[in-house]
Amino acid sequence: MVTLSVSALLAVKNDNQSSKGGSMRRSILLTVCLMISLLTGCEKEPGVGEVVSTFNNYEETGDLPALQEHGFIRLLAPRFDEPSGLPREGVPAREYQAQAEEFVRHLGLEPRWVYADSFAELGQLINAGAADIIVTNYSVTKARQKDLAFSTPVNAVQEKLIVPADQAGIALTKLKNLTISVPEGTAYQETAEKLARRHDNISVDVLDADLSDEELVEGVESGDLGATIIDSNMLDILITPDSAAGIGPVVNRKRRIAWAVRQDSTELLDRINQFITSQRVMSSVKQQEKRDWAAIQEQGVLRVITSNNPASYFMWRGELMGFDYDLINDFAKKHRLRVSVVVRDSPSAMFAALEAGEGDVIAASMTITEDRQRQGWMFSDRYLEVNEQLIGRADESPLENIGQLAGRTVAVNPETAYYDTLQRLRESDFPFIVQEVPGASTEMLINAVANGEYDLTMADSHLAAMESTYRDDIAVLFEFEPAKEIGWGLRPEQTALKEQLNCYIARHYRGLNYNITYNRYFREKKTINTHEAYRVGSGKAISPYDDLVKSEALKYGLDWRLITSQMYQESRFNPKARSFAGAQGLLQVMPRTGRQFGYSNLTRPENGVAAGVAYMDWLEQRFPARLDLAEKLYFTLAAYNAGHGHVEDARRLAERLGKDPDKWFGHVEEAMLLLSRPEYARQARYGYVRGAEPVKYVRQIKNRYLGYVSALEEEEG
Repeated sequence: MVTLSVSALLAVKNDNQSSKGGSMRRSILLTVCLMISLLTGCEKEPGVGEVVSTFNNYEETGDLPALQEHGFIRLLAPRFDEPSGLPREGVPAREYQAQAEEFVRHLGLEPRWVYADSFAELGQLINAGAADIIVTNYSVTKARQKDLAFSTPVNAVQEKLIVPADQAGIALTKLKNLTISVPEGTAYQETAEKLARRHDNISVDVLDADLSDEELVEGVESGDLGATIIDSNMLDILITPDSAAGIGPVVNRKRRIAWAVRQDSTELLDRINQFITSQRVMSSVKQQEKRDWAAIQEQGVLRVITSNNPASYFMWRGELMGFDYDLINDFAKKHRLRVSVVVRDSPSAMFAALEAGEGDVIAASMTITEDRQRQGWMFSDRYLEVNEQLIGRADESPLENIGQLAGRTVAVNPETAYYDTLQRLRESDFPFIVQEVPGASTEMLINAVANGEYDLTMADSHLAAMESTYRDDIAVLFEFEPAKEIGWGLRPEQTALKEQLNCYIARHYRGLNYNITYNRYFREKKTINTHEAYRVGSGKAISPYDDLVKSEALKYGLDWRLITSQMYQESRFNPKARSFAGAQGLLQVMPRTGRQFGYSNLTRPENGVAAGVAYMDWLEQRFPARLDLAEKLYFTLAAYNAGHGHVEDARRLAERLGKDPDKWFGHVEEAMLLLSRPEYARQARYGYVRGAEPVKYVRQIKNRYLGYVSALEEEEG
């Protein structure tokens, strides 16, 4: 593709103003680009943001179900976002492109790229059905919101004036006869025209819409342009210390950078918001550090790797539960540690996370096997003994001996200890078939056997007992001997942690609390049935108000699962809840705050949720644009609980204590705790606050939210 200089573009600007001519030119360029991609794209696998050669575009204006029928989601960016036009590393567009492609694949679809000639065309192409999601450095503006729906922000930026380097330190009001050149149809044009209305010394020159940020900066450097406007997230890339262009003053409040879809693509937008928020939260808590007991104690957090199933770890309404979770959580409490959960869906993924230092211990009913020990993994002493059992349908008779298994097929996950047991039997010349089902959980396989999809499967005795309490369509056909030991998984060097875990097991194994916990999950039929009825999972509601929360959260680009987690924390899903301070409804909004956003009678679910979500958005916008978006989320939650003023007090105190005022966990949260002490509260602008409450509030909502995400992962993927 031929690239014109800024001077050349300026020279032909007037020739491209005709809508008819411009439309024809754009059509020709789109056609040429597609032909080039068809001719050249087959030679290699496409990289991030590249056009895929096999892609034949079509018109589609439907929501997510319609896109799923095609098998693609078409991602739209301006032409200068093409990889060939991005020679510099660290360009935000590349990050957005990679994130968008990951989102599309998360949905089980294929990403396809469509390119527009300018920002001005992006909305037109989306609404015409030529693409599905705008993915670029795209500012949320009031004008664009009239025609498009925007996601939760992927970034927040400020717009800054770019001037010749020798004018960089001059105030805006003192720059005489300042002409700001900006591309047509951009947020920069909107800002420049606002400045011109406010300042007599400023005029606006509207350029061809095709110009990129890089070309604008080059225009200022060459002297072709007197000044321009660039987003702050681009400046480190485009302005170097020896550049002939310099950074002038901020010319606009923070703007949100977001993805955009058609206004009626509500289902697609909801899934985008879920994905962005979960990625943001997960990345903020992900640590890769191999720790033993001393480091765990020092940091105060035990990172537990587990799997989402009815035995180990699951969500029940809004509570985190599970036999393994309860035991390891009890161990942590006795050592004054917080528990952070890392969910992985297979033994190999759990061991990989442990090896990478993403967690400290595996607590997932893991069988201690010789093979796993040979691979170098270490285990605690056994905290559970189980027998492997052969599971069939309820109308089948038990096997009198293993020889009766001849000719039968047993379906198991090849990563489990069951597979090892069956392989040893086959080596002993027992004539049966092992059907490998990669990635399948024991619960899934039992259900499949009951439905006639598989002949037989295997399960540990405690899992089979739990399943049998709420279903009558399966039967135990055979029990293998000897019993197997279940332990917590560790890295070989974690000898000190192993010692602490073994001390806990020796002290509590089959003791009172242990037996109560075991019976609750595996023997008490009424309790198990209740857990199963309200366990959060694929196809199940989180709360009675899911549809309402989804609708309100979508208005502000929020993840409805986060709001639901917050709702459980506030009211336990009770719309009539009232606090001692007078807060009301599902999200416990004060009546005065409700009236501020136009809502009364907050005990009505629709009013209480609408007011609470609007308040969350209002609080979020009061925090600085420079904050990492995950951190801003934590600050917003803390402010919802304790008030914006107290959170700002905590940020100022954190800075005085040498901590990072822009990070919540381990920094501002610690300062918040100190504000409950008189010596610190007296120095704070807003005085005393029960600091432990917002600290606990944020932590519990985050953990519950991650629990919802993992529980619903199958549905969302």
